Amino acid sequence: MDTYEWLLALHVSGAFFLVGGSVFAGVCNFLAQRTERPSEIALFFGLVRFSLPFIGVGFLGTLAIGLWLVHDVGYSWGDLWIWGAIVLWVISIALGNAGGRMQTRARELAERLAGEGDVPSPELTALVRNRAANVLSYGAGLAALLILVVMIWKPGA
Repeated sequence: MDTYEWLLALHVSGAFFLVGGSVFAGVCNFLAQRTERPSEIALFFGLVRFSLPFIGVGFLGTLAIGLWLVHDVGYSWGDLWIWGAIVLWVISIALGNAGGRMQTRARELAERLAGEGDVPSPELTALVRNRAANVLSYGAGLAALLILVVMIWKPGA
């Protein structure tokens, strides 16, 4: 295998980590919204934490290896699809971090309530079903998927 094939394999692997971790986090978020018991909400949001290293490796791997690929293949740094992917990368990270902070607050409250009798709470339900937090989190996943579209399609290339 030559350098290009290694880089491409690593880049695609990073994309799988990113998308796989994002889908897992999205499913856990979806399941947390469908339950009332604090212990179950804490469980689902706690499981999201397991996806974060995969998402992080995916984000860093796709960016670093992707930039290396741009250099190795000789693509133009001015190509719109390259900058589009980088902008979507930044948007996805920003949205995911903002949504994740809100979900962390919900998880912490759920853990506290689970230890105090596991009784549903309107405050917890409001946090879990917070439209802004969910739009941010699902928007991050959508931006990550759009990165794949841009990388595969390469508009303007």
